[in-house]
Amino acid sequence: MAYLKRFILLLIIGFSVSLQAQELNCSVTLNAEQTGKTQLSIFKTLQSSIEDYMNKTQFTNLNLKKDKRINCAIFITVKEFEADQFRATIQVQSSRPVYGSTFTTPVLNYKDDDFNFQYTEFDPLRFEPNNYSGNLTANLNFFAFTIIGLDADTFKLNAGDEYHQQAKQVVNIAQQGRTTGWSPGDGAMSKYRLNDDLLSNAFQDYRKALYVYHIEGLDSMYQDAEKGKTKVAEAIQLLRQVSGTRPNSAPLRMFFDAKADEITSIYSGGPSIPMNNLIDNLKKIAPLYNKKWAQLKL
Repeated sequence: MAYLKRFILLLIIGFSVSLQAQELNCSVTLNAEQTGKTQLSIFKTLQSSIEDYMNKTQFTNLNLKKDKRINCAIFITVKEFEADQFRATIQVQSSRPVYGSTFTTPVLNYKDDDFNFQYTEFDPLRFEPNNYSGNLTANLNFFAFTIIGLDADTFKLNAGDEYHQQAKQVVNIAQQGRTTGWSPGDGAMSKYRLNDDLLSNAFQDYRKALYVYHIEGLDSMYQDAEKGKTKVAEAIQLLRQVSGTRPNSAPLRMFFDAKADEITSIYSGGPSIPMNNLIDNLKKIAPLYNKKWAQLKL
């Protein structure tokens, strides 16, 4: 099964592979309507270049077959374009399969409103993880490592450490470019803050929650839906503990941006479990989604 094969592969760290093996199955959508220049070929070229970069670059030593790659999507909205300068936003999403089902579950949903970069049409995008070659490839590298790291975290406790550390290296190198998002003072939802939080001891319960939610919760529902629901509720309790010291942090907001609809669906049918504590936790951690939590019945 795809799930078990990828799980085994994610446990193998430090081995060398003789063949090129990419990790991502990434779709890229670029919208340039706000520029009023949609007829320019550079937008299609850029979209194609980014998609090729994400799908053809070997970011790690994971040896994943094509049908086992991590599904992800990038949505770019170009607000302004002049010469080779782009002012844009980027939204990145990823998902992974749910064991014993035909469903996938969202893992990452992150939006960056300060995705500004330089790009000249037909210039190749090169993977140089130890060098700063511009804000465009720095962002793509950061999101690739973060996608891979979070995916690994959902299969084995703290299995994403290596990839979050690689993302940290990208953050450190990207500070050379002096663009927004890479430095400590750039806000609670910056790339710097997201990565720093994921590697922080203060967020160990967050990383544990990712594992419990997916492996012990979602992946067990095909056998025992009640047990799976209970484990998802336990994962949310872990997030409540994180929220007690780091409310409204980047990882928490990212989690519920990805999972709010899914959580509502999980508890809207099937076997019932005690809901009072779960609903209270959800309202405390993610009040932005209180309209959804109001749909859950005690």
